[in-house]
Amino acid sequence: MPDSKLIAIASDDPVFLGVLSSRIHSVWALVLGGRLGVGNDPTYNKSASFDSFPFPVPRETQAERIRDLAEQLDAHRKRQQAAHPEVTLTGMYNVLEKLRTGEALTEKDKVIHEQGLVSVLRQLHDELDLAVLEAYGWSDLAPLMQAANGLATPAGQSLNDARQALDEQLLERLVALNAERAAEEARGLIRWLRPEFQNPAGSTAPTQGALDAGDDDAVPVKKTAAKKQAWPKDLTDQVKAVTATLAAAASPRHADDIAALFTGGSKRPARVAQILDMLTALGRARETPDGRFAGNG
Repeated sequence: MPDSKLIAIASDDPVFLGVLSSRIHSVWALVLGGRLGVGNDPTYNKSASFDSFPFPVPRETQAERIRDLAEQLDAHRKRQQAAHPEVTLTGMYNVLEKLRTGEALTEKDKVIHEQGLVSVLRQLHDELDLAVLEAYGWSDLAPLMQAANGLATPAGQSLNDARQALDEQLLERLVALNAERAAEEARGLIRWLRPEFQNPAGSTAPTQGALDAGDDDAVPVKKTAAKKQAWPKDLTDQVKAVTATLAAAASPRHADDIAALFTGGSKRPARVAQILDMLTALGRARETPDGRFAGNG
């Protein structure tokens, strides 16, 4: 069993709980986090998942909305678990996912659904996702977010298609915002999360640059000989697969050569190229002068 670790985010402002509980942050954390154990379970890495995450800069009315929903979310979970100690967060969120996908609930699931009031939990998360989107100025993605959350999925589009499309949009925008923030910091503008603690003197000198590729929290990837494998269907797994391939490569590779290491997926070459560009922008990969790519760290 892999060692577990606790990451504490020291802030008493519920707005951070709200943003970190949103699908926007989940997409980022799943792509940049590590994997552990036989089940290849995702792990949350502070440097990769939190430090590099570009938080929104909401207006006060937007921040108040996120705070309110975050406090409701926290209170709801605590209240239901206090009333039913046998109900776990894992159980509640497993049932929530089944509600989103339309999968039939087992008898055990139905008990958890009733005792945890999981439909209320779902509504709070749905509203929180939209509130965080608005804080970023990305409300144009609201219909896609609703579809990805199992609501009003357009005719002819599956839930997985909606989720894939949303995740791609979110990652593209988050990567661009990360680069924008890095450029700001290079000019001396740092958007401190806790300025009274992090920068009490009000200094404007830059103290960090672009996203650091050397993440000492990241889980090291074992280098193995490249061999063909099935191209994953899920975007997060696709990013993990390309990252692992770069880490295992003895020398830089062209995008087409990396795509050729996988089988299946009609859009695989284009998707690999997009993922490589994203990893390069995040500092997780580097491009050589001749257009090849290598892992970075």
